[in-house]
Amino acid sequence: MNTLVRVRGDASRKARRFLWLAAGLSLLMLVGATVLLVRQLDVPALPPVSGDVPAPSPQLVERGAYLARAGNCAACHTTKGGDAYAGGAAIEIPFGRVFPGNLTPDPEHGLGRWSADAFWRAMHHGQSRDGRLLNPVFPYTSYTHITREDSDALFAFLQSQPPVARPNTPHALRFPVNTQLALAAWRLLYFQPASALPEPGPAVAAARTAEWNRGAYLVRGLGHCATCHATRDALGGVRSGADYTGGWMAEQGWYAPSLHDRREASVGHWRLDDVVHLLQTGVARDAPQGASTMGPMAEVVFHGTQHLDEADLRAMAIYLQSLDDGGAPLPTNATAATVTAMAPERAIGQRLYETHCIDCHGGAGEGARDAYPALAGNRAVTMSSAVNPVQAILSGGFAPATAGHPQPYGMPPFRTLLTDAEIAAVTTYIRQSWGNQAGVVTPLDVKKMR
Repeated sequence: MNTLVRVRGDASRKARRFLWLAAGLSLLMLVGATVLLVRQLDVPALPPVSGDVPAPSPQLVERGAYLARAGNCAACHTTKGGDAYAGGAAIEIPFGRVFPGNLTPDPEHGLGRWSADAFWRAMHHGQSRDGRLLNPVFPYTSYTHITREDSDALFAFLQSQPPVARPNTPHALRFPVNTQLALAAWRLLYFQPASALPEPGPAVAAARTAEWNRGAYLVRGLGHCATCHATRDALGGVRSGADYTGGWMAEQGWYAPSLHDRREASVGHWRLDDVVHLLQTGVARDAPQGASTMGPMAEVVFHGTQHLDEADLRAMAIYLQSLDDGGAPLPTNATAATVTAMAPERAIGQRLYETHCIDCHGGAGEGARDAYPALAGNRAVTMSSAVNPVQAILSGGFAPATAGHPQPYGMPPFRTLLTDAEIAAVTTYIRQSWGNQAGVVTPLDVKKMR
């Protein structure tokens, strides 16, 4: 009996010691997290610029203009029909609305009192001149890779713009996302200022040439492609390794496909010239099954990549090709693609296709060269997510008008002409005809898209 009491006593003491140790570690972690949060919030304000500032050289301004096009800065920071860079319309995110700021050199509402140092801090660290943490909808998580020289050139270009006295619209975000404390916590989880590009994996290490480096710089930094093409969690953050794995752009109603996966948007198996042509013109007629940009990507080409020089486009293409996963096989588990439409729904979809689609896209989904994209074998049609074909039918759209493709043909919207059930039927028919093997689309899927 005494032995049993001693054993129980020893176990009790060990349990108490373990609880005290766990409590101590938890306290240390809490203190450490608090210190880190305080450091995130402890950002000194930088003094405003006063007096005359020497004008930058025309060469620096010209360089900055080129970089602003590469980063497509005007797309967010200019309202439709408004003054260039004077502030943008609302960007919808899951937590509310963010309003891009005035980047003109207006001293009251824009960057007129900013220095090149303050601008660099915003780009590299995501911190405003007055010490506030910036909302990551401004993609400083990508811009942190931009060099100081390019940051200075961008700033010189923006300072050369006419000042516009347009007040900034306050963000409309829900609590607690609208607090600096929440931003500090988010940064601890997802952001680390970078001074260089991360090392590539072994699969692409051999391809890391000067062109690869330049392409990585443009895609990861100025191009901020991961803003759309990354998989985000519930807090809007991108975990390590989730860059370019595909992103659902809920507020815009489109899916930015994976740049790794050949079933989605990887271009590793394309000719390099076809990748360059897509970035330059918005279409790649000689790529496998052809390719045409639409929706948000059409805007990227129209405002941004079509204006880049051949060398930079080639470098981007080389880097994008290096992201290819090598042609991973289709998953063996049951997927939506194994579900076949019922005969009545297929008949409805076929009738609708022959009424509304066949004149442009052809009886066998072959499309028409230089006019209408093929639907047979089209990855935008056959990928597991049916978001993009449904959105194209609902809202229509155009490929971008570019120097190499100045008069693109458009897709009319069918939002008011067809019901949810009809759009679901014709989308399913397209996804399961002419060799296409993709999943069924339901009326509920379409209803969500509306």
